[in-house]
Amino acid sequence: MPIKVFKPTSPGRRDMSGQTFEEITRSQPEPSLVKGLRKRAGRNFRGKITVRHRGGGHKRRYRQIDFKRDKVGVPARVVSIEYDPNRSARIALLVYADGERRYIIAPLGLRVGDAVMSGSDAEIRPGNALPLNRIPLGTLIHNIELQVGRGGQMVRSAGTSAQLMSKDHPQYVLLRLPSGEERYVPQECMATIGQVGNVEHGNVKLGKAGRKRHMGIRPTVRGSAMNPNDHPHGGGEGRSPIGMAGPKTPWGQPALGRRTRRNKSTDKYVFRRRTKKRR
Repeated sequence: MPIKVFKPTSPGRRDMSGQTFEEITRSQPEPSLVKGLRKRAGRNFRGKITVRHRGGGHKRRYRQIDFKRDKVGVPARVVSIEYDPNRSARIALLVYADGERRYIIAPLGLRVGDAVMSGSDAEIRPGNALPLNRIPLGTLIHNIELQVGRGGQMVRSAGTSAQLMSKDHPQYVLLRLPSGEERYVPQECMATIGQVGNVEHGNVKLGKAGRKRHMGIRPTVRGSAMNPNDHPHGGGEGRSPIGMAGPKTPWGQPALGRRTRRNKSTDKYVFRRRTKKRR
């Protein structure tokens, strides 16, 4: 999908670019697959902000996506490719042979009228979902399950894809994820063939702060502009260097280079990390 560049009619338009939406074939979502979406602005059940810099933004309605792809053996036809404000990828509306309608993440190359199916007997074609042990080595996949029957959790953003590397293990297959990490996943887990569409998403330049606010993202204040009781980088006469042993978070923790992974129970599934271990 090409990127359109705006004429510099104002300072905000000078470096702004957007998407042409040429692949979108329907402007309104399927009513039966839409529900309300309540904004939380980064607050937990007590009303306390646990995720900063969130709030406001345009009102959205949530499109219910079929991440499980559990309608096995029933052929479906792509009716439309639609925009989803809740994710970077496009979504495709499927109509199954029995009349049921479901949304899926639209892979690159999927067009209106294409046939799609899930199950062990499905063809190796973009949009079809199969167990990992039925997919050939080297195939690009997305919407990958981590637990059988739970639904796709990995590789769902625009333009991303994972690659099936090995089937040497009796219970697991080895995948190379978009981050470069190589990880073992149970071979019975489902995955969808192809690369996620809307590959030019990362090349869009917002151009002005207002577009960020429309997305529900609030401004971020530099720590060096704060007082020392608000941030470790604050204080000093004029502009002062960070000092100390590298940059810190507002709570005094190292901000660069420190590992944050704490899920030791799944460390055994990581074959190669995306970064080299530091001594």
